[in-house]
Amino acid sequence: QVQLVESGGGLVQAGGSLRLSCAASGRTFSNYNMGWSRQAPGKEREFVAGISWSGGLRNYADSVKGRFTISRDNAKNTVYLQMNSLKPEDTAVYYCAAGALVRGISGPYDYWGQGTQVTVSS
Repeated sequence: QVQLVESGGGLVQAGGSLRLSCAASGRTFSNYNMGWSRQAPGKEREFVAGISWSGGLRNYADSVKGRFTISRDNAKNTVYLQMNSLKPEDTAVYYCAAGALVRGISGPYDYWGQGTQVTVSS
């Protein structure tokens, strides 16, 4: 088991930036691929970004490419999502996730955090 706790969400104006953090504990952090997903009201949860155990391989949803950057610091057991040029359609609850290496960096994931709300105003 791995426990994930997200932080950094909040209210931001369109065009602004936020950095989400996800602190992990439990099993060895580097043994997991990490990712971020989001769910907007009335929408299905969607994949946002994933990162391999070493940080060398990253994948992004088309909707966030060029704007969001996922990174990880294994020494700190933390994964980040830097969100720039935010748009109102980015408004959602953002969830951190961890998955076994065999699952791939885009999931499916095995463990989930509680989520953090990101609201982007016009």
